Amino acid sequence: MRVVHDENGETLASDVETADSFLSRARGLMFRRSVPSDYALVFEFDGAAERDVHMVFVPFDLDVLWVENDEVQRVETLSSWTGLASARADRLVELPAGAAADVRVGDTVRVE
Repeated sequence: MRVVHDENGETLASDVETADSFLSRARGLMFRRSVPSDYALVFEFDGAAERDVHMVFVPFDLDVLWVENDEVQRVETLSSWTGLASARADRLVELPAGAAADVRVGDTVRVE
């Protein structure tokens, strides 16, 4: 599985993990010391709604993409420990900071 930015054909991550249970969604990347540079944690939801992301107990910065129907709604770099943001999405993609530097609102990002 990989996360692809359609605008430039770039693979944003090839080491992809899904958070598809209540517990895995609640835990997210908390308590991990680091993630590989080609890593993504993808949260898939049944429908679009306002989705919050917090960085409590996450000791490294992340790029977060809020995606609805494969279209990026928001891109944000969140600071370790204190970052907090929300936007409408049916999928969240968490990447190492800097991995989504070329991704813009309105771009297409797919998980394949």
